[in-house]
Amino acid sequence: MTRIVFRRAQPADLPAIIALLANDVLGQQREDASSPPNPRYVDAFESILADPNQLQAVAAVDDEVIGTLQLSFIPGLARIGAWRGQIEAVRIAEAHRSSGVGQQMFEWAIAQCRARGCNLVQLTTDKARPDAHRFYERLGFVSSHIGYKLML
Repeated sequence: MTRIVFRRAQPADLPAIIALLANDVLGQQREDASSPPNPRYVDAFESILADPNQLQAVAAVDDEVIGTLQLSFIPGLARIGAWRGQIEAVRIAEAHRSSGVGQQMFEWAIAQCRARGCNLVQLTTDKARPDAHRFYERLGFVSSHIGYKLML
């Protein structure tokens, strides 16, 4: 069995992360997978690396990045000062979907949240991703809120 490593993303991983973000119907509409990477990605990645409450993670087999997610640790006053783990931008390489990699990556991310003292883990998902909704529900996530976004 192939050993999957879950780790903090490194600068050399950025092109693979961008490619994963762009490799679906929604990503093709909003991402820029050109090479070299758009400087906005580089700036954002540097900000994530510099912020101790941000974790851009990758799942890798050998040197190949096969999955990614961003994990934000959010302090709050609600729920008696609870910390939250926010999972965003989850992608698994097409060849590895439905293989268990996503579940392993989420188990790893949830463990990171527990280690940081988070009281809950939350995520948002696009309404156009019914397969993802079923996946999150199988992991125990509950669709408990309605989310809104305002594009600026």
